[in-house]
Amino acid sequence: MVDRGVADRLSSNSAFALELEGVGRQFGALVALVDVTLRVGAGEHRAVLGSNGAGKTTLFNAVTGDFPPTAGRIRFFGEDVTTFPVHERIRRGLRRTYQISQLFAGLTVIDSIFVACCGVSRSRMSLARPTATDATMAQARTIAHSVHLDDLLEKPVSILAHGQQRQLEIALALTGAPRFILLDEPAAGLSPAERRDLVAILQALPAHIGYIIIEHDLDVALQVASYVTIMHNGRVFKEGAPREIEDDDDVQAIYLGAAHG
Repeated sequence: MVDRGVADRLSSNSAFALELEGVGRQFGALVALVDVTLRVGAGEHRAVLGSNGAGKTTLFNAVTGDFPPTAGRIRFFGEDVTTFPVHERIRRGLRRTYQISQLFAGLTVIDSIFVACCGVSRSRMSLARPTATDATMAQARTIAHSVHLDDLLEKPVSILAHGQQRQLEIALALTGAPRFILLDEPAAGLSPAERRDLVAILQALPAHIGYIIIEHDLDVALQVASYVTIMHNGRVFKEGAPREIEDDDDVQAIYLGAAHG
């Protein structure tokens, strides 16, 4: 049951980047998402938390179009994108990172970012090599700086540490003027120092870029989110401010494996 605070958020007239209304997703007899309703404001930083199997990644797949919903509607900045293919959602400014890195190991860091910038530009079919004053290359260097990869620009992706690969994934998501980013467990496998670096990167993103972060590390998630949604068994279980969620007994029970049903 949706509490009063959530109801007030859902009935407000503020601008929303992402709206899900009664979204469901089935894979044959398997029900992965059930009647999920979310509204995330433009520029908002939301965490979606829950135990394994709660439906978090399936939710991302529905939003991006990798596995479109079998029920409900999805709006992106007011436009119904429920049936849009993945590339049309990308064109409208939706970006995503994945649990498992999807990078080109044979490219250097700067070439990876440059190619990604070209891929979302109007001149993406051009075969011209970049010059020293190329605007797209300058943009790639600016993005690399924003994710703390300045010292690794000419290094092959194949030799990057795991945390550096995560930083590069965020860099690729920042290409082409994104409006909203879905971050799927970016802190997974990171050392404490790398987690601190990740938090700094996310906190320094431009204010107009909103995101949803899926994360098992509560400490990371609660530092970078202004509002939290807890999922359980494919449903929205509870929502609230980070402090409310952190102190909630039901949420603690889920993370400790004591919640069932």
